Amino acid sequence: MEEKKGISEDWLSLWMGLFIFVLGLGLFVGMDILGWGIKTKVWTDITKSIAPFSGGLKGMPGITSLFLTYIFMLVITQVGAIALGANVGRFMVSFTLVFWIGYGCWLAGHYGYIAATDAGKMGIGWSLRLTGEAGFIVALVVGLIVGNFFPRFAGTLKEATRPELYIKTAIVIMGAGLGVKAASASGLASAVMFRGLCAIIEAYLIYWAVVYYISRKYFKFSREWAAPLASGISICGVSAAIAVGGAIRARPIVPIMVSSLVVIFAVVELLILPFLAQAFLWTQPMVAGAWMGLAVKTDGAAVASGAIVDSLIRAKAMAETGVAYKEGWMLMTTTTVKIFIDIFIGVWAFILAVIWCTKIECRGGRIKAVEIWERFPKFVIGYVVTFFIMLFVCLAFPGVLKTAQAATGEMNTFRVLFFVLTFFTIGVVSNFKKLWEEGIGRLAAVYVLCLFGFIIWVGLLISWLFFHGVMPPLAG
Repeated sequence: MEEKKGISEDWLSLWMGLFIFVLGLGLFVGMDILGWGIKTKVWTDITKSIAPFSGGLKGMPGITSLFLTYIFMLVITQVGAIALGANVGRFMVSFTLVFWIGYGCWLAGHYGYIAATDAGKMGIGWSLRLTGEAGFIVALVVGLIVGNFFPRFAGTLKEATRPELYIKTAIVIMGAGLGVKAASASGLASAVMFRGLCAIIEAYLIYWAVVYYISRKYFKFSREWAAPLASGISICGVSAAIAVGGAIRARPIVPIMVSSLVVIFAVVELLILPFLAQAFLWTQPMVAGAWMGLAVKTDGAAVASGAIVDSLIRAKAMAETGVAYKEGWMLMTTTTVKIFIDIFIGVWAFILAVIWCTKIECRGGRIKAVEIWERFPKFVIGYVVTFFIMLFVCLAFPGVLKTAQAATGEMNTFRVLFFVLTFFTIGVVSNFKKLWEEGIGRLAAVYVLCLFGFIIWVGLLISWLFFHGVMPPLAG
């Protein structure tokens, strides 16, 4: 997409993410600035599906909250469009369409028969139990339909079809939530934390190297394709593919194609792995929880898998042996592993930026530090800043943990919406005819071979090595 000169999307995502982060900090001084943000609930009655995030705004109608959320996101992205040098009028129209279609997909994904993890509590007979994260999949599918079957309409959306901007902004906001989770998880048994860290280091140093080697050696991909593909498959899906693509200055099509595959296969894993874990790992519940974190490639799908595993294995253990495990420990193991993986994204992006700048693409002579700085993905700075600020605040002042959780919860409202926009716009730009010409068939072949050939099973082995024999506490 051709753009006029202006600020880069990389810098813009940093400032947009930090702006939302600063507004969210208002709770620490008694100012609930973002509490009106929309909260979407699993529903069977659509009139009860939306409400303001803040419990202190119960009197506000859900539709008002949704409209305010739209206006807020329109304003900050419109300012961003001006900074990018985009066509402001066209951007306003296209963003409005992108937002409302994307949110409609998110709402549809929360329908009880799709999302409910406990159908009985919802008063329904069955559910696919995909959690509200199914909204991401709906957004991707609708985007793919628009991009492939309605090209003229896709052209209307073009000005606001910016998946990289949306995902990078979401990553900056995500750092704050992970910082709070890391602080609150410090109360877990030290063995879980230590083993989780060791597991992800061992797993991903194996994963990345093997996927990169297979991509280069047997499928003849260039380094530009092999590095984001290895990162997307081995580290943490969409976020890692975007971060690494930015670090090595890959063409935008590269992380977009990898991200499309990541989302599709994450759904497959979400539908299969929790039930395999219930069947074969119910006597080793913490192994099952860690496996979800190491094997499933997006945060949402991984945490959803951990929640399903927690429920399935506790139910089977009770039915088979009468043992009642305390709820949440398998999920916390999954989440802890994912936290370490997400931190690893920024570290790995920096390492690859240095390697690409000094070894892969050096043109002779000494590489200047400024070249590494120019190549380094700036939004990762925001991710690191928000993470460590919240981690420090929560560890230094334990009494503010609940406030921090509420603040990051409000910020997370917008992170989720940026993720929804990401999945929808990834679908819009994923024209399969063009993607096939670019080589998505070979990409999918590498993904299938690596994911189902060894990544899932190596992740299981490493989970077993580090968590075998570690059991959750008993309920009561």
